[in-house]
Amino acid sequence: MKLGSSTAALTTSISSTFRFTRKSEKISSSFTSTLSFFGCQRSMSQLPLYCSAASLSSSSVDSTNDSSVKPNEKPWLLVGLGNPGKMYQRTRHNVGFEMVDAIAEAEGISMSSVSFKALFGKGFIGNVPVMLAKPQTFMNASGESVKAIVSYYKIPLKQVLLIYDDLDLPFAKLRLLPKGGHGGHNGMRSVIDRLKGNRDFPRLRIGIGRPPGKMDSANFVLRPFNKQEREELDFTFERGVEATRILILDGFNKSATFVNTTKSMEQFS
Repeated sequence: MKLGSSTAALTTSISSTFRFTRKSEKISSSFTSTLSFFGCQRSMSQLPLYCSAASLSSSSVDSTNDSSVKPNEKPWLLVGLGNPGKMYQRTRHNVGFEMVDAIAEAEGISMSSVSFKALFGKGFIGNVPVMLAKPQTFMNASGESVKAIVSYYKIPLKQVLLIYDDLDLPFAKLRLLPKGGHGGHNGMRSVIDRLKGNRDFPRLRIGIGRPPGKMDSANFVLRPFNKQEREELDFTFERGVEATRILILDGFNKSATFVNTTKSMEQFS
């Protein structure tokens, strides 16, 4: 029996948009395991590699030939350093926490769970799996949380980004480096110690400026920002979110070029 023209057209449209060939249904086991690893199912709209109507209507999808899907891809770990508790919120020492919050909001990642002594969230930036963490151990013991996450998920250190405040940078300035020491920052000192002295992981430093006059640094970092400083920081967080996206999707060099505008990136030993 022949279908009417309108029914046939509708059938053709639906078929061309949603039909998978046998080949396209064989999604690579590595990508499937990545989804399973995060304990979630991504919706059709969140899987442009396999569910784009345009790509499905023109040809079947072969996941094994798709360069966007990397076999056995490890997640990135993005860690913001700070102190837990209301009394430390929105202070200079907690800008690492705030940057991670900005990333979570921009990428739609929930950080409502507590794991590895940290507020913790899992999601994606583009098609790359990421984990966000805000250690709740207090700054001087941040390494406990970072070490636990890195060890459990076997994350390469080159994919662990530490985000924290820096007294030696001008206020609201960013600096992305591939490695380095702790520079006197107790949170970074703890992380490096827990990683057995390994310093070969990227870090995004957020300038908070120097204390005025003879003010003690320990008191200065626990001060809140004034209204004008807060407005400048909002712009800094926007740049930081974009820098993180570039880092994860396009690599360190492109992100460093974007962030480090005053001079070329230097490799610190």
